[in-house]
Amino acid sequence: MLAKIISAANIGLDAKIITCEVDISAQGLPSFTIVGLGDRAIEESKERVRTAFRNSGANFPLHRITVNLAPADIPKEGPSFDLPIALGLLLASGQITNNPSILNLTDALVVGELSLDGTLRRVNGILPLAILAREQGIKKIIVPKENGPEAAVIEGSEVFAVNSFQQLIKLLLGQEELNPIQKPEFTLDEETVNSEYDFSQIRGQEQAKRALEISAAGSHNILLKGSPGAGKTMLARSFSSILPPLTFEEAIEVTKIYSIAGLLDTDKSLIVSRPFRSPHHSASYVGLLGGGNNIRPGEISLAHRGVLFLDEVAEFPRQSLESLRQPLEDRKITISRSSGSISLPAQFILLAAQNPCPCGFLGDKKRNCSCMPGQIAKYKRRISGPFLDRIDIYLEVPAVEVDKLSSDLKVESSADIRKRIIKARKIQLQRFKGKIFTNSEMSSSDIKEYCVLMQDGLELLKMAVSSLNLSARGYHRVLKLSRTIADLAASENIQAEHIAEALQYRTREE
Repeated sequence: MLAKIISAANIGLDAKIITCEVDISAQGLPSFTIVGLGDRAIEESKERVRTAFRNSGANFPLHRITVNLAPADIPKEGPSFDLPIALGLLLASGQITNNPSILNLTDALVVGELSLDGTLRRVNGILPLAILAREQGIKKIIVPKENGPEAAVIEGSEVFAVNSFQQLIKLLLGQEELNPIQKPEFTLDEETVNSEYDFSQIRGQEQAKRALEISAAGSHNILLKGSPGAGKTMLARSFSSILPPLTFEEAIEVTKIYSIAGLLDTDKSLIVSRPFRSPHHSASYVGLLGGGNNIRPGEISLAHRGVLFLDEVAEFPRQSLESLRQPLEDRKITISRSSGSISLPAQFILLAAQNPCPCGFLGDKKRNCSCMPGQIAKYKRRISGPFLDRIDIYLEVPAVEVDKLSSDLKVESSADIRKRIIKARKIQLQRFKGKIFTNSEMSSSDIKEYCVLMQDGLELLKMAVSSLNLSARGYHRVLKLSRTIADLAASENIQAEHIAEALQYRTREE
């Protein structure tokens, strides 16, 4: 007898329908075969399913069993097919029948890993599967209990969160009732700041705070350069406290990535705060960009819609930094393998920090640099010009004077700065009407439409292009930065003073 159960597999950040076809034949010797390009975990599911049957009070059919995971040309991985295989065996052996009045299995998507005693373990990548179910019009989803809240985030399907294989059998036989779970409650609160650090803790550094405010408002890349102890890391750590909350669409994007990577906390159904990733400079190329035999998101994708902080950026391998050039431009990373290509999102704010030289004291007013000229030149060459050209804001961070450190003057808090940033972001959301979210994402046609300059501003920018030797990319980045500064000032048009402030952040030491 043949039975079919609908399941799904994650390919990159998207999911595809996989039909679990189970055939039980009385002809031939008893065997259990799984076909359809499954990995080792799927091959081992035979033993998990067999043992879970015995420990759940079901009869494992002693016949010739063939399981096909179709389409057969799509590579599949992970233990999430345990439950659909087991459910297909129950149907094919006649131990249960499809009863639409209880739960219609022809209109249900099933995933879950079986333990040997029949309990269901959580699996990764449930959110993309729930999105797929909504798109395909599938009305019911059966998942392990721990995955229930995550699947229920997406409206459009009833989610049944099951504890064990035995409970599911009783449910399908009508011996037990199980109601679909409710959509979990979550708030995208503009007032809540979940950060250990706050700008009110930082004395001085007004220019750096202003630059970070502009960066957060328009999602612009920024490089902080200064001597050790100047406060670069403290500024960077406090940056997350001024970031605006994720919109619901952004939260779904971020949660999908963390769900597939297996990094979603069990007590969180949706990530509502922007990611802040800070990889060490010893991070591997694959760890930074993503990849591996079974392609997984790297740090740049885990920082999607948030911040990628590269402390001591000059210490990162040159190959890793150069490989960031395309994602910084395209806002995505395409990983190609012999089996195909997968694109992962990488829309993040690059926040980098570095010392001016190997010893760190070049240009310091109080301490002398001990580096040889050749050492300094070699250190600066670690970061290429094309990489630096993708930075919107260059900022020198000087050491704070002791008078400011001991001052009792009140310092503006992150909450106050965050309010201005949220207002600027709302202006951008209204301007772009959902096509994009921030000024940094503007294309050439968007720049032409939304970055119209007055005559005095145009003349100033022309002179700056000549004196600063700005590339075409640098020219467009100045316009985007000027648009953000104008938004912070609630100005409909870009004024000359907005361009002047943007230009001072483009000046860098060659």
